Amino acid sequence: MSFQSPYDTWQRYKTLQTNRISALPIVILMPHSACNCRCVMCDIWKDNKNLKQLTEKDIRGLLTALKKFGTKQVVMSGGEALLNQNFFGLCEILKKAGIKVSLLTTGLSIKAHAEQLLKWVNDIIVSIDGDQQLHDSIRNVPGAFMKLKDGVQYIHSLNPRYRITARTVIHRLNFWNWASIIHEVKLMGINQISFLPADVSSHAFNRQMAWEEPRQNEILLSERELPELRGIIKRIITENKDDFDNGFIAESPEKIENIYFYYAAFYGLNSFPYKKCNAPWVSTVIEADGNVRPCFFHDVMGNIRDNNLADILNSEEAINFRKTLDMGTNATCVKCVCSLNLPPRMNPVPN
Repeated sequence: MSFQSPYDTWQRYKTLQTNRISALPIVILMPHSACNCRCVMCDIWKDNKNLKQLTEKDIRGLLTALKKFGTKQVVMSGGEALLNQNFFGLCEILKKAGIKVSLLTTGLSIKAHAEQLLKWVNDIIVSIDGDQQLHDSIRNVPGAFMKLKDGVQYIHSLNPRYRITARTVIHRLNFWNWASIIHEVKLMGINQISFLPADVSSHAFNRQMAWEEPRQNEILLSERELPELRGIIKRIITENKDDFDNGFIAESPEKIENIYFYYAAFYGLNSFPYKKCNAPWVSTVIEADGNVRPCFFHDVMGNIRDNNLADILNSEEAINFRKTLDMGTNATCVKCVCSLNLPPRMNPVPN
């Protein structure tokens, strides 16, 4: 991350002080509601038949608010954003407005779209769940691993300096494969990898209701598996010291250890790890149907097809939400797996 202008810094401080959005460095968009994977830890694909997607009209309608709030980066999330047939038209609107675009993707179709990705997307974050056999099994898509690998390597053959990073959700089905995941990502030529635990308790990822115990237990480590997890983490920290030192593994060793403490907390062995997060003050999530949330996990605040984004974010209800949010006690925040903490002086993306 790089330092930003004094004006932008002041606007960010003002937001934190007043709980009224004056600056919005990051916006997360979900261009398409469907997904081309059937992951065991996610329910998005179960609603594929009820297609929802953002349009060019939606994105153009956001530009006034994005300009007003000095938005620097839009993260295209999903579902699978590339399923939106006009995905690159959306990116073009944002890029021409001076906003950097990042893509979170399954990676299944990045090879087919390589040239346009290089033109309209600043960087890519791919999801990887294990070595070839395990990744395909968790994704429920035969050949998913090789499509991801081929896509990454093809893009780098066109532009070796293009930044592609990876994200892995560590859970019951893949924690034992952790070292292999790091090894495979290096072989692919990916620039960096990050790790987080699985969300098993929220309404996010298209869950109509929070998972109950039988469903949770498919993904949540059992208490008897915790010592094995702790041992694996200790080996990762010891044997991959250089990867932490040079930033190939994005998290610090302490944050990697927190994955153990997160799962242990479900059995009352410790508290859930505290996350320093200011996501509702520096970002927002806009879903494929236009719904606006302060982050992936909190309730809808409005819809961009009914009101403009600036009015939604600075409604009395939204301001009061931020003003009264205590992340140390809020039930959603306490169990959050995906926090964001962006200091006021730092840009979300490099210049």
